[in-house]
Amino acid sequence: MTEPYKGILPIAPTIFHDNGDLDIEGNRRVMDLMVDQGVDGICILANFSEQFLLTDEERDQVMRLSLEQVAGRVPVVVTTSHFATRIAAARAKAAADAGAKMLMMMPPYHGALLKADEQGMIEHFKAVADACGIPIILQDAPLSGVTMTVPFMIRLAKEVPLVRYFKIEVPGTAGKLRALIEAGGDAVVGPFDGEEAITLMADLDAGATGTMTSAMIPDLIKPILAAHAAGDRKQAAALYARVLPIINYENRQCGLRSAKAVMKEGGVIRSEAVRHPLTPLHPKTREGLIELARELDPLALRWGK
Repeated sequence: MTEPYKGILPIAPTIFHDNGDLDIEGNRRVMDLMVDQGVDGICILANFSEQFLLTDEERDQVMRLSLEQVAGRVPVVVTTSHFATRIAAARAKAAADAGAKMLMMMPPYHGALLKADEQGMIEHFKAVADACGIPIILQDAPLSGVTMTVPFMIRLAKEVPLVRYFKIEVPGTAGKLRALIEAGGDAVVGPFDGEEAITLMADLDAGATGTMTSAMIPDLIKPILAAHAAGDRKQAAALYARVLPIINYENRQCGLRSAKAVMKEGGVIRSEAVRHPLTPLHPKTREGLIELARELDPLALRWGK
């Protein structure tokens, strides 16, 4: 796939052994699974990848093994967020040099109080764009604590044209997407939603051309996008209604642990471990997730068997 990027670009989990060490083979198997799931691209080192629990050396290792394993079969998006502009730019250059097709970035923040003002954010993204020369998807999520208005995001896109994709996952996502698309015109090349696709239908109706879900059931979510893009909203809504219970369960009960649990159950990976201070799913919560997954029979539940 070449630009404009659209469709489903899920977040790959980072796989660990039970002792917390990186599982190299497990991460490679996840890349192969995701390609087989029919994804339109793969995003690595995002928040759902536990990027905040990786050392810089591990980040580089995961990036390189992922790009090597995918081997150009689909575009790979590398998350390179950092509060320090110098570090974000260095990460961006390394990702582009290694073969990434796009970056994903949150606005610069650190904790609850260290944030850049609007001019500082524009300078931050310009330095990153100058360093990498590839498109950037701006992640607008509550985790950063940074409020970015539609006028600011359009200004950013116009002053830093490589920032031309937008992943919106805030309360009222559909309304913000609609306003962004209407006001941004050609500057908004790719409006995406996220947050496990929990508001997908409303966001597609608002004009989203893609979604960045987890890697749990992208093979079941992609047909929703295809039906909606073909003008068959009734079919899209029916397909969405079928998967909404597990999307809700993932979003509200399990978070980033969901994809790992389903992949472990399906023999894709040997361990669904998350790194401390994250904790494993409660056995009963996990049981509820797998019960919902079995009703849907996603590829992740049978790929490794």
